[in-house]
Amino acid sequence: MSRQRNPETFPFTAVSRWLAGLATSLLARSLNMPEPLLHVTGSLVVAQVNEIETRAARSLCPARLRRRLLAWFR
Repeated sequence: MSRQRNPETFPFTAVSRWLAGLATSLLARSLNMPEPLLHVTGSLVVAQVNEIETRAARSLCPARLRRRLLAWFR
């Protein structure tokens, strides 16, 4: 019978979380922003990029392209 290990006990997980926190702190300090504002700004950027990618994927739909092409030749 094997015991399940807690992911927090692995050194890699602890080190990666520490490095992510350090990188966040350094970026916030270099931009002269508080860390919570940096997190919110990052979330906003991710949401905007996601929306742009979604629009681009929708505009490549063959039916839409056909309608655009037909409208262009009218």
